[in-house]
Amino acid sequence: MNEWEWQVLEEKTPVDRITLQGGEVQVGDRVRLRPRQRGDIFDLALVGQVALVDSLEQDYEGKVHVCVVLDDDPGRDLGLLRQPGHRFFFDVEEIELLPPGKASRTPTEAIRILVAGIGNIFLGDDGFGVEVVRRLSVASLPRGVRVADFGIRGIDLAYALQDGYETIILIDAYPHGQPAGTVSLIEPELDKLDVRQAGVVDAHGMNPLNVLAHVKGTGAKIGKVLLIGCEPATLGGEDGAIGLSDPVEAGVNEAVQMISPLVAKILQEGCDSKDGHNIP
Repeated sequence: MNEWEWQVLEEKTPVDRITLQGGEVQVGDRVRLRPRQRGDIFDLALVGQVALVDSLEQDYEGKVHVCVVLDDDPGRDLGLLRQPGHRFFFDVEEIELLPPGKASRTPTEAIRILVAGIGNIFLGDDGFGVEVVRRLSVASLPRGVRVADFGIRGIDLAYALQDGYETIILIDAYPHGQPAGTVSLIEPELDKLDVRQAGVVDAHGMNPLNVLAHVKGTGAKIGKVLLIGCEPATLGGEDGAIGLSDPVEAGVNEAVQMISPLVAKILQEGCDSKDGHNIP
């Protein structure tokens, strides 16, 4: 697009909902896909699929396009991270709002928790967070919980932090002067982040504090942030290293065991607060 088209897009009023036969559709609703018969091979494969409305996009001509992520897509997490190939765009006439019974969510499902693994697997114990989420990916967790490996993709984490999660659990190596393998659960003080010192988020690097400060500086609302951190024994030295030290390997097991009760507690507190009963 040329500069004029970009300016037109910037001047558009954001669309937060659309009206079609069956009711209003907004981000977070579930719809059934009904592509036109003239569609391509991808459209034909998606006929009848159920999808989550990820965003409503308006082009410079004012036409609204519905961006969706498929419920049954094995790469659904990539779609929620706005990765190409896992997000699909349809005209308003090509979606059907699901009946309330099928679109409704239980209170637990409505509470969104992101468990984010962070780290560089080529720097020894810095791969702690990546290994924890790898093991959690095959664990049985409530549907309201999303587990994702962000590795060193700082820009992807920045996008995810703005997706409306009520709680974000970061899992990372955390050097803080404790014996190697010590696992700690802390709540970073986001109010103390200096947004003025936040640099540009590196698309191929990861500094969690910088990412948090950057997102905070945009004015986006960030949910409660927790950190499960492990004291590293080695970060691989100048040449790097693959694999975790024995103490940090033991810390991985401890962190994995922490997640289920922690998530259950967060979900229960959320349900009780919605019912007017706060857990002390």
